[in-house]
Amino acid sequence: MNNYFQGKTVVITGASAGVGAETARAFAKMKANLVLLARGQQALDEISKELSVETSVLTIAMDVADASAYKKMLVSAQEKFGGIHYLINNAGYHKRGNVENNAAEQLAKMVDVNLRAPIELTTLILPYIRASIAAGGSGGIVNVGSLAGRTPLQGAATYSATKSGLRAFSYALADELRGSGISIGLVSPGPINTGFIMSEIDEVEDIVFSQPMSSPQQVTDAIISVAKGEQVEISLPRSSGWLTTVSYLFPALRRFLRPALYEKGRKAKERYVNKTQ
Repeated sequence: MNNYFQGKTVVITGASAGVGAETARAFAKMKANLVLLARGQQALDEISKELSVETSVLTIAMDVADASAYKKMLVSAQEKFGGIHYLINNAGYHKRGNVENNAAEQLAKMVDVNLRAPIELTTLILPYIRASIAAGGSGGIVNVGSLAGRTPLQGAATYSATKSGLRAFSYALADELRGSGISIGLVSPGPINTGFIMSEIDEVEDIVFSQPMSSPQQVTDAIISVAKGEQVEISLPRSSGWLTTVSYLFPALRRFLRPALYEKGRKAKERYVNKTQ
């Protein structure tokens, strides 16, 4: 299966760092063509230089919340590689804190980046993926969700809502496209050892750290598995997926367990902070 993605074109959002960059490295090793999207051109240039020795890379600096840039990007990718096969909706934005302590503009940006953007980009890319499959290829879309999308998370209400919406969209779209040859799914990780959390660790809710930390490589492995159509959703870690299911189904139990989870998370957070000092 190492050549599964060889010659396929993979579009990755948020590709210049963290999980996005690690995912790009994995697809590069499997000789997929890469279309890497992120806001900063300098960071894109750096990862392009790293990966161009293994595969063909197209970088496009853009804000995923800017829908006007999508069509131009897709045309450029089609012209360079002759087809588009996979989309990894990885870009995300999180303004931490309670709803009433955040500006409305920041909450709206979370909706734009985490939910509207992947839905809109998915809609626009589907005809390209269909054409690639008709030409004898494979194709799919993987959305990077969160455990916060599996159960309501206080201190992250809007973020939780966007990831919950993305999860619902993924499952519904998977049903709509069943039998089309297009694999649709999502990966729902808990805390990941990247700058997305670690650079803002003081602002992260203690309860987040009550769940084991995943590595970017573990999330990448899950993304590749979902892209192959092996599963519709992978939660990381798996035990946390079970916990979020139970806490969603039984809200009273979630509220009962919350103090203990906060205490567990507080202690784990202290250990992470001490390691970085």
